[in-house]
This record gives sequence, structure tokens and C-alpha cells, in this order.
Amino acid sequence: MRAIPRFMKMFFAVLAIATIVTAYIPQTVEATGITVYKDDDKYLKIGGRIQLQYHYKDPDDGDSSDKVFFRRFRPYIEGSLHKDWKGKFQWDMGTANGDNEISIKDAYMQYKGLPNLKISVGNANFPFSRELLTSSKKQQLVERTFVGDHNYGTPDRNAGIHITGHNNDNKLTYGFSIASASIDPDAGKLDFDTPVNRDKDFNEGWIVGGRLDYHPLGNLKFSQGDFSRETRATIGVAAFTWVNDDDNNTRTTNGVADDPSKPDVDKVTGLELSSAFRSAGFSVHAQYNLFKADTVDGTVTAGIYENGSTDLKTYAIEGGYMIVPDKIEIVTAYQALDADNYADTWTRTSVGANWFIQKHDIKVQLAYRMGKNLKGVTDNDENELFLQAQYVF
Repeated sequence: MRAIPRFMKMFFAVLAIATIVTAYIPQTVEATGITVYKDDDKYLKIGGRIQLQYHYKDPDDGDSSDKVFFRRFRPYIEGSLHKDWKGKFQWDMGTANGDNEISIKDAYMQYKGLPNLKISVGNANFPFSRELLTSSKKQQLVERTFVGDHNYGTPDRNAGIHITGHNNDNKLTYGFSIASASIDPDAGKLDFDTPVNRDKDFNEGWIVGGRLDYHPLGNLKFSQGDFSRETRATIGVAAFTWVNDDDNNTRTTNGVADDPSKPDVDKVTGLELSSAFRSAGFSVHAQYNLFKADTVDGTVTAGIYENGSTDLKTYAIEGGYMIVPDKIEIVTAYQALDADNYADTWTRTSVGANWFIQKHDIKVQLAYRMGKNLKGVTDNDENELFLQAQYVF
């Protein structure tokens, strides 16, 4: 444990030097890909993100461990041959595992010829969780909190029809989707996964849901950190329902779970309340999620489930302040997760700092996370250190 504070002191010393150095580095507009060809409505754009991460874990009960890996190594290609249409596909080689050598992310065609409306068909983000809809490249913390984690109730990218839009002054934005979505059966979590990267035991089903966001002071995009220093605020609500289509309940025999630690999931409903505020270098985000889930076997008591069901609650508040505008940001967060079968609420408290070399395009992030009562087990604690370098083009 003593090595971590020394490491953090060294990092903050580097930040102090960086504050002086980057004061003389001009800021640029954030990257939105590189257009390699354009002729009227025809264009081709390429881009991507590289996130190299160091992760250190120090559990109270067990040995510490660390690793260096590509958290995300994600290129994309976007283009169009016809007016009002575009296609995009994006893949990730950082999270590939097992038989999935490449993890498919965005893969959709989109029509944007209607006023204030876009219709996408394919694999895209489901309109739930402000934190999930905020790109990984624009997060204040190295890792998302519980409210944006697909392992704990928030839907992942899903294959279907996705509609997004806004009113004329862009103060009211909305989204609606109907899609195919998968769940990895595991009593320890409520893990939504995209069906295009499915394992053979994933439960299959259909998900329908939507969201509405109100921005009284002007549109506040899905991003974190206050670079504009303009006062902005938003409040959002979202909901969904997922139902198992019973096509792939491989872990249930005659209505009984073969292994209570891996039960098939029957249905899930979700509700989100979220808000965000920015002003004068401050950036604050708060979110609460409630998920109700049932297993196919109504007697399962394990992990998050008690007698075949659970109310899974997650909430988080996170914020930051630019101590040097556009250059150095200090961040902190508190998050919690509770479930019917937990003995205690699982909490995490985070502190850290971000060094913006070129806003979110080139940055270095440090976060120290203190976990209490992991997976609902009293006094099962773990501290973690994250250090991540990001390059976006």
C-alpha cells in the first residue's frame, strides 16, 4: 500500500511540471476523424482511439496484482456515397478475448434526411444511461462508474433500430430503440452484451426503451469536463424493458437452474434519472438507476438474486474542477451498488487528476479507487490504481 501514495505523489509532481509546460502548448479542436476523401456528398473518414492502461489491485484478502494492457484499441471507418446517408463500423482489438479476436462496436447505416432526426439501423448504443452514452474517450475517470457499466444493468450496444432527435432549439433531445440484446447469465452481475459478439450460453431477447433530456440553458452534450466554461445544465429520464425470447436458455433444465451461480435471466426492466451541470471550470454529473430482474428459475438465491428476483440499485455522483483551464483537472466520485441478496452496499470512492495535452484527444489520467464491501460482502475491500494514456484521432 505504501507504494501507491509514493506513485501518486510522483504523478502530481509531473502534473505540476506539466502545468507549466502545457501552458505554452496551443489547444486544438477535438478530433472527429480524418477525412481522406470528399466529393460533394461522397466522403470517407477514418479515426480511432488508443488507450494504454496500467491497473494495480490491492485486495484486503489476497495478494496485490498489476498489469499493463490496451484498454481500448479501436479504429473506425465512416463514409457515404449518397446524400443524407452514411455508414460506420468500428471494432476493438483491445477487449478481444476467446473466440472473438475482434470485438465489433458501432456497425450501422444511418439516414439523416429528416429535420432534427436520425435513424440508424445496426449495432449502436441503446438510449439508456447518460454515463454509458458519454464516450469512453470523454470520461473524467479512467473507468465508468456502476451507473454506466453494462455488467450492472445498463444495456450495451445492441442490434436494431435506433432513433435520435431534438426540437428546433436543441433544448429537448430524445432517443428510442428496439433491438436484439443478450445477457451473459451470471448471478454475480446483470451483464448486458451485444448479440454480435455473443457467447454460446448468452440469453437472447428483445429490448425496447427510450430517453428524454431537457437542457434549459442550451444543449449539454454527452461528455465530461468543462472546457467551454459556459453555464449549462441538463436533466434526463430513461426506461427500458428486456424479455427473454426463450431461444437459448442453456443453463436451465425443466425450469430448474443447472448451476445457481449461472442462472438464465427471464426479464429485466430499467429506470434512469440523471443530471449534469457545468460552469466556470466545474463539471458535475449525478445518476440513479433501478433495475428489476427475474431469473427463469424462480428459486435462485445467489449473487444479486433472492428467490429468483432482485431490485438492483446503482447511483453515482462525480465531478471535477479545472485548476488550470483546459490543462489540469482534479476529479472525485462516489458510487454505490445494492441488490436484494447483498449483505451490505458495495461502494467505491475515487480521487484523481487529468492532464489534458490536447483536450480529450491527448491526455493522461490517474485515478485511485477505494472499494468497500465488494459484491455485497461485508468488509470485503479492495483499492485500485488506474493510470491511462489516451490518443484520439
